[in-house]
Amino acid sequence: MQLMLKVGTTCEEITDKTMRNLTCKDIEVDEVWSFVGKKQRHVTINDDPDDPNEVGDFYTFMAPDSDTKLVPVYRVGKRDLPTAQAFISDLSSRLANRIQLSSDKLKAYVKAVEAAFGANIDYGQIVKSYEAEPIGPGKAF
Repeated sequence: MQLMLKVGTTCEEITDKTMRNLTCKDIEVDEVWSFVGKKQRHVTINDDPDDPNEVGDFYTFMAPDSDTKLVPVYRVGKRDLPTAQAFISDLSSRLANRIQLSSDKLKAYVKAVEAAFGANIDYGQIVKSYEAEPIGPGKAF
């Protein structure tokens, strides 16, 4: 475990130094869901009374560049405003130019992007709509 921690820390330091002044053009931020210990709906106050943020649903926030597939920044945390702000702020600090940024409809992104980039960004949200398929006679197979 000590070796893994040392390698992880060293990788983080190298990435933090080298992933600067990037000329990415089109980045789409997204989150990948996971859980620690148990899913959020099963978490009770007795699971970790000292810190309830140590158990339950967690998300890996990622920012891949569409052209190069480079992921200049990621962050693991809850799907909330503080995590989104830290993530977007870190992304902003690594870029050398204005970018096109796309996200899902997470409200925290709007505030985080405005705080980190101000007006120096082309930002849009991709809103997915799910429609039920027709059932019954006349349905094409």
